[in-house]
Amino acid sequence: MNEKKLQFETISVRGASGGDSVTGAISYPIYQSTTFKHPELNKSTGYDYSRTNNPTREEVERTICLLEEGKEALAFSTGVAAITACFHLFKPGDHIIVSEDLYGGTFRLFNDIYSVFGIKSTFVDTTSLDGIKEDITNETKAIFIETPSNPLMRVSDISDISYLCKKNKLTLIVDNTFLTPYFQKPLLLGADIVIHSGTKFLGGHNDVLSGFLIANDKDIISKLRVVQNSTGATLSAFDSWLLLRGLKTLSIRLDKSQENAILIANYLKRNENIEKVYYVGLEDHEGYDVNIIQSTGYGSMISFKVKKVSLVAKLLKKLEVISFAESLGGVETLITYPYTQTHVDMPNDLKQRLGVDERLLRLSVGIENINDLLDDLKSVLGE
Repeated sequence: MNEKKLQFETISVRGASGGDSVTGAISYPIYQSTTFKHPELNKSTGYDYSRTNNPTREEVERTICLLEEGKEALAFSTGVAAITACFHLFKPGDHIIVSEDLYGGTFRLFNDIYSVFGIKSTFVDTTSLDGIKEDITNETKAIFIETPSNPLMRVSDISDISYLCKKNKLTLIVDNTFLTPYFQKPLLLGADIVIHSGTKFLGGHNDVLSGFLIANDKDIISKLRVVQNSTGATLSAFDSWLLLRGLKTLSIRLDKSQENAILIANYLKRNENIEKVYYVGLEDHEGYDVNIIQSTGYGSMISFKVKKVSLVAKLLKKLEVISFAESLGGVETLITYPYTQTHVDMPNDLKQRLGVDERLLRLSVGIENINDLLDDLKSVLGE
């Protein structure tokens, strides 16, 4: 059977191989081995040492690759490990344009780590093509975007930015963590590299750390493979198996959590205690029109701003069904306070300018019963 003819949901359930071809195991085996026997001198089974290649990791890489419709995928121990590997493609003096509204850990990498090695970065509102053009220099080598962004859900036009990148011979890198390949496929829109924190929606159960890079260009893939093997932050066999298990329910989880998110976003929008709601699925959201063109869904991430700072502590203490915790993308609904959690390393002046202030909260909506989630919010915010 030609795997490429299968639909997304079927691929995510079956995996790239459809099970183990040797034993017939439906659940792909965990090859918990660091090393592999060679038949004889100068001959290999294709597996030598697990840092270089492991059958279970290879299976999850091939599966993610099919779902993103790329040529190859590489699995890493965390999302930031994947980003770090990606930026080994650049050298001192290179300049990268980055979405100004993005995950605080990514900001920290650019601002505190890459800068030490001479890689320069400029944080730009990538929803504005003119704004991007103004910051392109002779040293610019890449544009890195999150869309929707974290935490303000800004939507950047992948196709337009891709056209700009090709015109200027730049690499376009897209973090697709929030929407996953189920809702958005940046490679088909012109991106060169797609990044995922697989810890989030791909794993889906808050029990595994992982990261992925997916690309189409053979030269980029070859370089990334060398980086992956040389730096060693590869995904373990057991964690690869957890990802394969999580992927089986990806479409079902995302459909349900999005259904919940739409209802919660509309509740928050009506609530007198809420000043503003940031959700891509609301028609008055600034990026709504772009998002419906380049994706097939809105996802389940919501940020909202309360009118009174005092409500923040009250919400985080009194919510019972919704958990106050970092991270996102799991089956459980989580609420996060970006100002002191995910975006704590951003300078206060930048946070204030972006609107990541003391009144902003972020929800990762899970798959619980919607009435329980709404009742939980209403117990603090009222009707």
